[in-house]
Amino acid sequence: MCPACPRPGPSPLGSGHSRRPSRGAHPTAVTQRGITMSTEIVTQAGPELVEAMERLIPQLSRSAPALTAEQCEALLAQDGVYLFAFRPDSPAGEGPAPILGMLTLATFTIPTGLRAWVEDVVVDAEARGQGAGRQLVEAAVAHAQELGARTVDLTSRPSREAANRLYQRCGFELRETNVYRHSASKS
Repeated sequence: MCPACPRPGPSPLGSGHSRRPSRGAHPTAVTQRGITMSTEIVTQAGPELVEAMERLIPQLSRSAPALTAEQCEALLAQDGVYLFAFRPDSPAGEGPAPILGMLTLATFTIPTGLRAWVEDVVVDAEARGQGAGRQLVEAAVAHAQELGARTVDLTSRPSREAANRLYQRCGFELRETNVYRHSASKS
């Protein structure tokens, strides 16, 4: 069991790490301009998550619709999928601060070991350039390492120059490989 995880139990991936840490488990925080910003793993689909999906998904993709509350719950319920959220810490007594960025970490076991994949990294346009992306990526990589992942991969379009610089600063190396896609849907 990971000392930071409140629930004991073996992972379905065999790492000994509990499958789903509670909200706020493995938080990382940084203080900028006097405001503490935190990254945490989201485990419950509340109104603030649905609002964040409505605001952030259009900034990530022109063709993907925002997730409903039910779709958020289904996302969070998947084994091996972790949604990281970046938000300012709320003063005591106030409700949760809005989510300003998010990242999805998908983990899976194949014959060569546990692998991890970073997907759907998005930071609100108002919060870009303040370290949110870096904090999200570093938290996801650290979590993948705790789970025992052999590698963490991601893809990024070359036109996303700032994102590509971020990933390189976070230790990702450009691989010489071909990426192929087969559209599974007929839409």
